Amino acid sequence: MLNTLPNILTLSRIAVIPLVVASFYLPQPWSSWVGTALFAAACITDWLDGHFARRFEQVSAFGRFLDPIADKLLVALVLMMLVAFDRLRMPSLLPALVILAREILVSGLREFLADIRVSVPVSRLAKWKTGIQMVAIGVLLLVTDGSSSHILLYIGEALLWLAAILTIVTGYDYLRAGLIHMAADHIKPTEQTSLNRERRAAEQVS
Repeated sequence: MLNTLPNILTLSRIAVIPLVVASFYLPQPWSSWVGTALFAAACITDWLDGHFARRFEQVSAFGRFLDPIADKLLVALVLMMLVAFDRLRMPSLLPALVILAREILVSGLREFLADIRVSVPVSRLAKWKTGIQMVAIGVLLLVTDGSSSHILLYIGEALLWLAAILTIVTGYDYLRAGLIHMAADHIKPTEQTSLNRERRAAEQVS
């Protein structure tokens, strides 16, 4: 299980997270360049592990469990470090908080849905959200000072706001799916057919 290529890539993404955090303590400009390179490498493994899992038919329960955890750890810790080292301006704290709050919400909902054996596939919009979010963080890592007027700062913050908006939309989709299944315990038998239709629709979102 652990020796398959997709799982090795996922584990390597987790292993690189402490290195990304440590890169913040390097002097500039090394801090920005090293941090960005490590973060980019982690993002590449995020795409490769899913690609190889599907291509070599090595999709596993362990991989499905670990992959989203690795993504959330990477995003959450890097955003926290950007804030701690004043490389993210105050107004952009809001989208960062929205992203972090959504990750906590989705983690809770995924755990609930897993308990009732319901799988919610990742939608195309959620994939766009993840891609934009990763690009935004990568651009912000290149900025050496959050108080500067560097063009990269504005680009990174704009992408972070866009990712936050998509985060709200996809987070609502997850919440709606969870609420539909929570309501299953409180409906009458005559309402079950309608609920089943809503369930099938909800399981197409992320």
